[in-house]
Amino acid sequence: MKKIKHIIAVLVCLMMSATAPAQTIDYCSADSAKVEQLIASAMKQPNDSHLIIYIARQFLNTPYVAHTLEHNSEERLVVNLRQLDCTTFVENVTAIYLCVSNGKQQFSDFCHYLQALRYESGTISYPTRLHYFSQWIADNTKKGMVKEVSTDSFPFTNEAKIDLHYMSDHPEKYVALKNNPALTSAIAEKEKATSGTICRYIPKSILSNKTSLRNTIHDGDILAIVTNKDGLDVTHIGFAVWHNDGLHLLNASSIHKKVVEEPMTLYQYMNKQHSRRGVRVIRINQKNKKWRF
Repeated sequence: MKKIKHIIAVLVCLMMSATAPAQTIDYCSADSAKVEQLIASAMKQPNDSHLIIYIARQFLNTPYVAHTLEHNSEERLVVNLRQLDCTTFVENVTAIYLCVSNGKQQFSDFCHYLQALRYESGTISYPTRLHYFSQWIADNTKKGMVKEVSTDSFPFTNEAKIDLHYMSDHPEKYVALKNNPALTSAIAEKEKATSGTICRYIPKSILSNKTSLRNTIHDGDILAIVTNKDGLDVTHIGFAVWHNDGLHLLNASSIHKKVVEEPMTLYQYMNKQHSRRGVRVIRINQKNKKWRF
């Protein structure tokens, strides 16, 4: 019965989006209502609550669906809390958290933060969407939204040189880039601008060291999984959650097909695939002083 209700809700939202006049934001009433409900609920939590984790857990069991940002012929700010991939999950949770932290309560406030998080300088277009997570980190650091936790010492013992070219090498895999050389060239320029930068990360071999990592990784930090796949920097992201047995990942999982708090530790999870090299750690700034309404 729940599954049927979910399918009906999705169909209603799709019909509303299809019949709505041209606009910058693509959403339906179910999305705006949930955003304001989550903000109100989070604002009532005790001061010592891990608010990011609280908000993220409200999305548990939400279906994993890829490419939800790609169904418009022109780029729009897509708000879809009913279907999430790893990036949209992190962006939605972060935008809600920034609303709560800065005393903002309206859906329009959430959209403001989501737009700022998703797009370079907050400008909506396909080339300015922060497709690669290294670009996402760099741009949102400039805006004061986040900061990367990194040092040149333990546990950040490894470094990687960013070399981005996957999208421009495989335009056929992206709806917007198919048969559009101009957009592909614009993406290639963005890739070139980021390539060559160095990032430091915690190798997966150290992720079993619970004692030292507890001082470095906090509940609610964004964990970005560094990959050795050619042309890519990060292949998956989620939130750090500490359990008694160690560090776990709260994420929108393509494996589980939904948002889950991984039952295995992050160390076990990372060792399931050879391509997972380690993690970068990004902390959301509680108060945003740079990016203004």
